[in-house]
Amino acid sequence: MDKYKVILFDLDGTLSDPKVGITKSVQYALHKMDIVESNIDKLECFIGPPLQVSFAEYYNFDEANLQKAIALYRERFKEKGMFENDLYSNIPLLLKSLKDLGFTLVIATSKPTVFAEQILKYFNINQYFELIVGSNLDGTRASKTEIIQYILDKYTAYKPRDFIMIGDRKHDIIGSINTGIDSIGVTYGYGSFEELRHANPTFIVDNVDQIKDILMGSKME
Repeated sequence: MDKYKVILFDLDGTLSDPKVGITKSVQYALHKMDIVESNIDKLECFIGPPLQVSFAEYYNFDEANLQKAIALYRERFKEKGMFENDLYSNIPLLLKSLKDLGFTLVIATSKPTVFAEQILKYFNINQYFELIVGSNLDGTRASKTEIIQYILDKYTAYKPRDFIMIGDRKHDIIGSINTGIDSIGVTYGYGSFEELRHANPTFIVDNVDQIKDILMGSKME
């Protein structure tokens, strides 16, 4: 009997490395708000969580400045940032293999759905996903818990045990725990091993091939 049937993938830091596009777009927004950050490595913390969470946490922006920063970020991100991005090695092969085996693949990202759709098309991997779920442009449905629950509500024929969430940050794991599904934390993205371990995922892997081993193994059980 198959252990998992629906596989939820985070996008940034799990399927692709978006560092350049995200950090340079954050840098652009900060510069427009008279905040100079010359080292984009310091902005890696913006990869994964919703923008409103990160701008508030790291720059203490009030609501007005928060909305301004997000609008400025998107100004650059829409033009070029979303394409300053690279797929991790073996991702297309993994997705094809899982699809061929009959798994249902879904994107679960805090990035706005409209941007996620364009990025997947850019990489020519959109055909592997039955559903793409992200946040709304107005900032609603931004938490991973809300996003995962929305997906579960779409697949009412399945039980929580049929789902598994794959992501690189604690937010992915916390969202899966809050909704009662299993999870795989990946260390090749932007969450450290310690961050993931403390979040308590079902599995932790170091590379894409290990994701495949776990999911293929569930098919054999």
